[in-house]
Amino acid sequence: MIKQTIGLEQKVYDYLLSISLREPEILTQLRQETAQLPGAIMQISPEQGQFMALLIKLLGAKKTLDIGVFTGYSSLVVALALPTDGKVIACDINLESTAIARRYWEKAGVEDQIDLRIAPALETLDELIATGETESFDFAFIDADKGNYENYYERSLKLIRPGGLIAIDNVLWSGKVADPEIQDNKTQKIRDFNQLLHQDARINLSLVPIADGLTLAMKK
Repeated sequence: MIKQTIGLEQKVYDYLLSISLREPEILTQLRQETAQLPGAIMQISPEQGQFMALLIKLLGAKKTLDIGVFTGYSSLVVALALPTDGKVIACDINLESTAIARRYWEKAGVEDQIDLRIAPALETLDELIATGETESFDFAFIDADKGNYENYYERSLKLIRPGGLIAIDNVLWSGKVADPEIQDNKTQKIRDFNQLLHQDARINLSLVPIADGLTLAMKK
């Protein structure tokens, strides 16, 4: 995993940020605090966050899923892009990292728009399906344990409305997926997942080479 768009020289990446990034100060503060943590590599890049916020506005989204919260950057990016009556259901199991998330959500004034569910994400997603929320979401972001990507995707596909969008992070996996000599379990899981989506007729598909690779799957 990496925290900036792969394949760009540093000076090109710096230029990209200098002429395109409009990161609110609250997001900059969260990103800087997260950078001091042992798991900082899990933080999404600011240009990816801005791209996701644009997608939310293009969709006219009001109801979204965030599968894998960490310190809350992706949830906050989405919440800030939503209308005031919009909602994020955020799924995570880590009380320590999500405590940081809650603090920044409160500082940003969007804590009432983010419903944090501390439980295994599959349990939360299955509960949403069981309680009749199928095809009621506009957007889902998947950035959690890679071994469950297919499971998260299938649940999200049920929960997303036709025309809704699922965004899946880390699908280029620092370029490892393109190297046939790399055969570790996580890399192979992502390869298999990418191939699954390539063949899935239920969606319109685009893999965007931003950050560590972001797949966009629009439900038909």
